[in-house]
Amino acid sequence: MQRGGRVTLLRERPNDALHAREVTRHARGPAPRWAGDRGAMIPAMLRSVLRNLLPSRDRAPARVAPPTADADGAAQRFEAAAAAWRAGRTAEALALCRALLEDFPDHSLAHALISAAELSGERYIEVLDRIHQHLRPRSYLEIGVAAGDSIRLARPGTRAIGVDPEPKIAAPLGDNVRIFATTSDEFFASHDVAAELGGLPIDLAFIDGMHRFEFALRDFVNIEARCAPGATVLIHDTYPLDPRTAARERTTTFWSGDVWRLVLLLRAHRPDLALHTIAAPPTGLTLVRNLSPGATYLRDHLDALVEEYLALDFGVLARNKAEQLALFPNDWPRIRALLEPAA
Repeated sequence: MQRGGRVTLLRERPNDALHAREVTRHARGPAPRWAGDRGAMIPAMLRSVLRNLLPSRDRAPARVAPPTADADGAAQRFEAAAAAWRAGRTAEALALCRALLEDFPDHSLAHALISAAELSGERYIEVLDRIHQHLRPRSYLEIGVAAGDSIRLARPGTRAIGVDPEPKIAAPLGDNVRIFATTSDEFFASHDVAAELGGLPIDLAFIDGMHRFEFALRDFVNIEARCAPGATVLIHDTYPLDPRTAARERTTTFWSGDVWRLVLLLRAHRPDLALHTIAAPPTGLTLVRNLSPGATYLRDHLDALVEEYLALDFGVLARNKAEQLALFPNDWPRIRALLEPAA
């Protein structure tokens, strides 16, 4: 989800510079001092947050808060939240972090602590790697390639396709990987996916493109229609941290968008799917099984469904967010069991 470098970030986004150095220091070392015994997951979390600080492959934020001279005040407020977290007062820590983000929307350590409080275990990219290793899919389709970190996980025996209108591949990819520099809508409209995969249906797919609900919905509909029996679809950024970073319009550097709406839609209108949102930092990874390539309900009612779910306010998640978004423990043996063939 990133491109460019931290030097550019600090020059062009000075508000982020208030926190980037501290994030980098924590990410490279052991659990930061504010984490205490509860902080084993924090360094990996901070590495993920640091990546989200970098310029995104998605469009730049429409508005980023101007630089502020009150960095010390922000640091003190964050330390108070960290102390509450350290003492096991999670609700207080979350409240303090959210209040801090009202004044400092791009305080990345506050985002990291919120994510650590709600999600735990390996980062989404590490979970994705485990799934690749376990399934060894014949074919893999990825929407949203960015620098290529995730599509690079496809093993040599997997025919892999990546789709991204502006891929920024940072290192060479294997001979088994092909990149299509186009939007996903254009790709599905103009390509025979099975032919591009050597005659194979899709065994594994990862949706991590534009962070807007209707884009992810169309990607899911197009992918399911081309899936193999027993296929798996993964959807990133489905467990939002707060209303601002879960909004459709991007106003912060850390941004998951409103992909969360897709989980609510699928649970309500496709109860036949086996859907679980793995509690993988920083913003969840939804695993979907029991797919039906011949299903047409979503495609037939696409416009009405988009209208229905765009009308939802983030407040719908205020009660039982974890239950509504089907949050599932980020525990590999339990995740692996979800990947077993249906009895």
